[in-house]
Amino acid sequence: MSMHAADAADLALLREDLAYHQTRVFLLVTAVAAETGHQRRLDGLTKLAKLDFLLRYPALASTVLDSLEPADPRLHLAEEDRFDPTAVEAPMTRYKYGPWDDRYYMIIGALVGRGLLRYAPGRKGSVALAPTPKGKRHAAAIAATAPWSEIAERGQVIAQASTGLTGNALKDLIYQRLADLMDRPHRQVIR
Repeated sequence: MSMHAADAADLALLREDLAYHQTRVFLLVTAVAAETGHQRRLDGLTKLAKLDFLLRYPALASTVLDSLEPADPRLHLAEEDRFDPTAVEAPMTRYKYGPWDDRYYMIIGALVGRGLLRYAPGRKGSVALAPTPKGKRHAAAIAATAPWSEIAERGQVIAQASTGLTGNALKDLIYQRLADLMDRPHRQVIR
């Protein structure tokens, strides 16, 4: 394979990876904003990261969120998910305040730039995200497709179960209830 072909293949994989992460985050923000207890927005990057962690590691969600049952069918868990809850498609890294993904700034910028999300005033000066009318229509169309319906439904149940929790409260619950998993050096992949 020539260097040009290898570069093109790498670029195609990068675009596919970014599209996957943008779509997942977009569906999550839209699901959270649809729940009345979240004031029509996802408030803060800490909350985004912690809810995205629960979306990516769904077998751990019921351990962190009290109102979520492990057997809830909306989590779409397979037996292997329950057996090995950290063997996920898109793992996160352990960072200073818990699970994190360095792509968030790029992802949010792309979604805001496309007019699918907008910045909104958050609590205590934080940045909040809310879907635009165009974003709501696109999210509904994406959620209705076979590849994304399970992620959309999982995002909805996580949004419902996290109503009333701040990003810091979610972080604290993750550290308390998943202490063994969070007891690792910063920047280490959570597997």
